[in-house]
Formats: sequence, C-alpha cells, structure tokens
Amino acid sequence: MLTPTDTHHMETTVTKSPVLLYTEQTPNPESLKFVTNRMLYRGTADFREVDLATEWSPLATALFDFPYVRGVYVSNNFVTVSKELNYEWPDIMLKLKDFIKNYIEEGGELVKEGFAEHISKIEADRAGVAYTGDEAELVQKIKELIDTYVKPAVEMDGGNIEFKHYENGKVFVLMQGSCSGCPSSTVTLKAGIEGMLKRMIPQVEEVVQEMG
Repeated sequence: MLTPTDTHHMETTVTKSPVLLYTEQTPNPESLKFVTNRMLYRGTADFREVDLATEWSPLATALFDFPYVRGVYVSNNFVTVSKELNYEWPDIMLKLKDFIKNYIEEGGELVKEGFAEHISKIEADRAGVAYTGDEAELVQKIKELIDTYVKPAVEMDGGNIEFKHYENGKVFVLMQGSCSGCPSSTVTLKAGIEGMLKRMIPQVEEVVQEMG
C-alpha cells in the first residue's frame, strides 16, 4: 500500500522532468542559441534594451545583469543571447548555460502575459499604414511567403524576421534575435529573401532591413 509520502514522491518524479539544454551556433558570431527540451514561449520576444526587459521579462532582466549580455531573444524552446564584443564565448558560455538551465528548472517567469499584445499595438501604431485593393492582396501574399518559407529557416538560426510594411516596390522587414546586426543576415536578405520575393511577386523590387 502506498503511503502519502510515496504518492507525493511519484507525483514529483512524474511532473518534474529535468531541463535539458544545449547550445547551437548561429550565423552571427556574437549570438548563441540555448536550446531546451521545454516550450518556453509561444511566439517571439526580442529584448535589446534593459527598459523593455524590466517591464516584460524577468528572465531577460536577470540576464542583462551579466556585463557581457547585450540582447536576449526568447522563442519556442530556445533563448538566443547576444554578447558584447569584448567577451569571448568560451569564457562565458557555461555560466550562461547553467544560469538559464537553473532559471527554467526553478520555474522562473520568462515573459509576462500580455507582451505579444503590447508589441502588436506598438507596431500597429508605428506602421499607421492601411492597405487597400490590389496592394492589400499583394501585402497578404508577401506576408504569407515570409511566414511559410523564410521564418522557419531564420528561426533555426536563432532569430526571427517580421514584415513591417510595403511601399513602392520595397518590402521593409525587421530582423530579430541572432539575425539582428549579423553580417550574414544582410547577405541572406539580399540573396535569398529578396530573390525569392522578386521571383514570386514581380512587383517587389527590393527588400530593406529596418532596425527595431
């Protein structure tokens, strides 16, 4: 017969699976992807400033306390950390890995409720663009192509791409996570994304990267 202690022990064993965490390189030498076996955040949460992190992400706030952390990006099952230039990954990688693993194991809050809505509102206010008629159809097609073909590949590299707006043949996009400020993201943008959009949608003349 099971005692209450045994039952409690079994429940604890079942519900508390260990957090597995490994690192993956990204195309940006200043960014490293920390991949876990847990769903951390459904969506994308990009923190490049301490102020935004303080308001919306206890995890990012804690990471910004390290002098070598310049940016934190949380999406799905991974955290991408961007470092300051004057530090090397071999010196700081294990400290970050242990910190993130322990933080998740202890059930620390990653991104606060309402963050996605907050960002959507800011972006809507910032864009202030209403598309009509043929342009609305065109913009919908551009968004679908980016979401279907570009986003999955960029996410594998620990980053994200967001459609910002369309104007006179130019598609403006925002690169986040490891792709932000990465030398190779400009090449990817021009060679891959621009090439594909031009082939699929003749009206597209250029893809331009915006800074978030």
